[in-house]
Amino acid sequence: MFKKILIANRGEIALRVIRTCKEMGIKTVAVYSTADAESLHVRFADEAVCIGPPPSADSYLKMANIIAAAEITNADAIHPGYGFLSENAKFSKLCEEHDIKFIGASAEMIEKMGDKATAKATMIAAGVPCIPGSDGIIDAYSDAEKLAKKMGFPVMLKATAGGGGKGMRAVWKAENLKDAWDSARMEAKAAFGNDGMYMEKLIEEPRHIEIQVVGDSFGKACHLSERDCSVQRRHQKLTEETPSPFMTDELRDAMGKAAVKAAEYIKYEGAGTVEFLVDKHRNFYFMEMNTRIQVEHPITEEVIDYDLIREQILVAAGVPISGKNYTPKLHSIECRINAEDPYNDFRPSPGKITTLHTPGGHGVRLDTHVYSGYMIPPNYDSMIAKLITTAQTREEAINKMKRALDEFVIEGVKTTIPFHRQLMDHPDYVAGNYTTKFMEDFEMEK
Repeated sequence: MFKKILIANRGEIALRVIRTCKEMGIKTVAVYSTADAESLHVRFADEAVCIGPPPSADSYLKMANIIAAAEITNADAIHPGYGFLSENAKFSKLCEEHDIKFIGASAEMIEKMGDKATAKATMIAAGVPCIPGSDGIIDAYSDAEKLAKKMGFPVMLKATAGGGGKGMRAVWKAENLKDAWDSARMEAKAAFGNDGMYMEKLIEEPRHIEIQVVGDSFGKACHLSERDCSVQRRHQKLTEETPSPFMTDELRDAMGKAAVKAAEYIKYEGAGTVEFLVDKHRNFYFMEMNTRIQVEHPITEEVIDYDLIREQILVAAGVPISGKNYTPKLHSIECRINAEDPYNDFRPSPGKITTLHTPGGHGVRLDTHVYSGYMIPPNYDSMIAKLITTAQTREEAINKMKRALDEFVIEGVKTTIPFHRQLMDHPDYVAGNYTTKFMEDFEMEK
């Protein structure tokens, strides 16, 4: 087992990893930018190393500084959390070259699944259902035009190096294809330095449902059931739940088998998710694989009583998994609390938290790194907390979430608490009748 783990991240996920490490008797090293000097993950780790100024490019993305911090503290493993370097093949390889265990996917796995066109080709070879579309990157607009005509509209253009909705365009009519092609390539080039595009059939009334998987170093994988992540704004998830209200036993079985097949085909090691789009007829199609822990992992932990961070660490240390697949016995919902103004187009709201009162009670979990007096820096993602409620039924979990949100008081900055409170009363959400298009028609009530 590892003696000391450096957490190459910040905020609530860094704190989350530190907590599990403490329970396992493993020493921890926090890294931080000067903007995060007063963050809780810095206070609670056994050691802390400053790795640079506030910009991510000069701190949390600075590989040489993180490796140096691991070496001077004699850390024998690095946990990357999510975001930042968690799916960076170069960093995974760099850790390996310095004899530091990267608690995540190998460089080869990240390269296989990180590029969407390559991932799709890999999954087709594995026999996992994929969305009809181009075989890899489309070289010229004329090829895109021919393919769109063959598949039929609507189609979706996607940047091969995409993420966060950048370089994506839905095209409903042939006459709009050229403009969409040009603008998507331009956006992708600016965001990722790569204007490679591919095309897929647009799935109508889609649900975004992911399957949590864990694989070990012996080629064995299992799934821990699904999470419904369909409530999104600009391709960013706002709330998640498990089990999905759209799920059937037959669909879960089929999606679970497909996810395990995908993980075992690439000999996946660690915790990851296989992401699917599911249409209104419950046909499911592989979308991408995230080779890291997910923001929404707590809801899976709550419904099956399973510490995913602990499992990541055990697998990285060479411990085999049980191979058991899980079905949730409870219902859990997560609301991402962001420092954003939901009444003003979700504009970021950094600043000082002057008052904080957190909810509690049976079935309520709060993952956060903030406290009264904490200064939310403007340099990073605006998520400041994850509120999770768990109960016997979906109705009870929603009612518990309403109560917890009513108790949750954050003053000094704007937050998305009012949005989530209104969401929990929305008739379509309460009925479980939502798709990835849900937010297009959602309007905040004053």
